[in-house]
Amino acid sequence: MRDERVSLGDRSILALLVSIFTSTAGALVCTTALGKQVYDMTHEPLQLGLLGLAEFAPSALLVLVSGAVADRFSRTRVSAVSAFLEVFAGVGLALYAATHPHRVLPIYGLVLVFGVGRAFYAPANRALPADMVPAEDLPWLTARRGAAWQSAIIIGPILGGFLYAAKIDLPYIVMAALLAVASISMFFVTVPDQSSIVPDAAPDEPAVDPGAGHAQPAPPRARLRDAFEGLRFIRTNPLLLSAISLDLFAVLFGGAVALLPAIATDRLHVGAVGFGWLRAAGGMGAAAVTLFITRRPITKNVGRSLLIAVSIFGAFTILLGVTRVYAIAFLAMVVLSGADAISVFVRSTLVPLITPFDKRGRVLAVESVFIGASNELGAFESGVTGQLLGSAGAVVLGGVATLAVAGTYVFAFPALRNLDRFPE
Repeated sequence: MRDERVSLGDRSILALLVSIFTSTAGALVCTTALGKQVYDMTHEPLQLGLLGLAEFAPSALLVLVSGAVADRFSRTRVSAVSAFLEVFAGVGLALYAATHPHRVLPIYGLVLVFGVGRAFYAPANRALPADMVPAEDLPWLTARRGAAWQSAIIIGPILGGFLYAAKIDLPYIVMAALLAVASISMFFVTVPDQSSIVPDAAPDEPAVDPGAGHAQPAPPRARLRDAFEGLRFIRTNPLLLSAISLDLFAVLFGGAVALLPAIATDRLHVGAVGFGWLRAAGGMGAAAVTLFITRRPITKNVGRSLLIAVSIFGAFTILLGVTRVYAIAFLAMVVLSGADAISVFVRSTLVPLITPFDKRGRVLAVESVFIGASNELGAFESGVTGQLLGSAGAVVLGGVATLAVAGTYVFAFPALRNLDRFPE
């Protein structure tokens, strides 16, 4: 039974949701404008892939550091400082865009700065819901966190498209403002003292007090082992490994969003506003599904629901690749993103419930790299294949590969296929 004392009237929960909404909306205002700007400057799908690679690289390179930081220091403070670093990237992009540039290399440099902030923000912020409420309330908060995130996915791209059409530097100014709100909001989030539920710290590992956010220094060997603990824990847990890696491979191959600027321009023949609405269509589908899940959470056939959702994602990715009709492309984005929302809900609920508190930041840091690999690295893969096969061919091939991945996981991971309910 969910604790009725946990509600949206709680200041900490409201501040967390505000931070998630503004951070996500700011990031999507930026990426929508950047995708359009880079493609307008170069008309090369490969450049869209390199843009995704620049955003992903910091998460991959800093995974051993970012997870340990999220576990050893206050996660609210780490989130706040990381979001503020992204503000600097937004200001830099605005100043550079105002010069009406012709070179994309400085854009990639500023995106790397943004990626560093996101590398630390993601594991710390994603661990907070499980820190803030009892386990039985986590699906309730996860659904509302998803609603805030999906609302931002709708509003961010639409706003980015309109702002880019109005003035080239406006999206980045708004991005910086939204991320500043996200940073400030984190100072209003408080986490209950959970030091009493950290049961399995090794003798040479410091006990973590999440309330204070400090730990005694550990020996170098302990710090190295501590950094790799997230990877070890995922590798030894088949359910965790399958849930995280399924998203990695499915979206890695089926990530069509990176090529939307090329699809919108070359196949659908729409401008920045039409592109913004097409990108927002994904958020609409995901928000509708998230709203439904908020009312009726998935409580049975969890593993089967995840595998079906990934299959639907792949099928409608193929439809997006073959169509030249804007309305059909819009519908395909709605459905494939709605299916992805089911995957996000299942994974976002399952991973924290399986992971002990003292390992949560490191595990979520690794998961963030997997998610980044499926999105940003998937964008690079899409850019390369788009350069070779054309945007349509790359999207269709990605959808076929996603269906193959889902079929493989049905047989390769029986623990996931047979998962009926979330763990207690």
